[in-house]
Amino acid sequence: MFRRKLPWMPVILWMLVILYLSSQSADQSNQLSMGVTVRIYEAVNILLPELEVDVFNHMVRKYAHFFAYMILGILSVNALYLNGIKDRKAILYSFIISFLYAISDEIHQIFVPGRAGQVMDVLIDSSGGIIGIAIYASVYSLTIGKRRIH
Repeated sequence: MFRRKLPWMPVILWMLVILYLSSQSADQSNQLSMGVTVRIYEAVNILLPELEVDVFNHMVRKYAHFFAYMILGILSVNALYLNGIKDRKAILYSFIISFLYAISDEIHQIFVPGRAGQVMDVLIDSSGGIIGIAIYASVYSLTIGKRRIH
């Protein structure tokens, strides 16, 4: 029983990280992302000097959504695979987990000061989940295929 639950621990922990970040007020969230943005911006500004820091910060925030859910997709499909659910079912269930969590996260943000739930963020989050699932499934398929050949 514990062996089946263990792979879900990283999924739950990652969901809690997403929830924590989503629970920050708009000012707190912007301050955190701006700290990351400024560091990246200094390097990117050499190549793209016309890029405004506020525009770049918006891009960083959207990419953060994408990558957070890409990781969630990887972790959830991994948990399913380790529990014996593979292939199309695992892909579908992982997508449903990522999609529903993205929706619940955006609904949650409606109640956070200065934040708002956005349909576009659900689409970005879901896209990240799909890419994470695809990466995991591809790597799994390639590594299992190699084992079968040898």
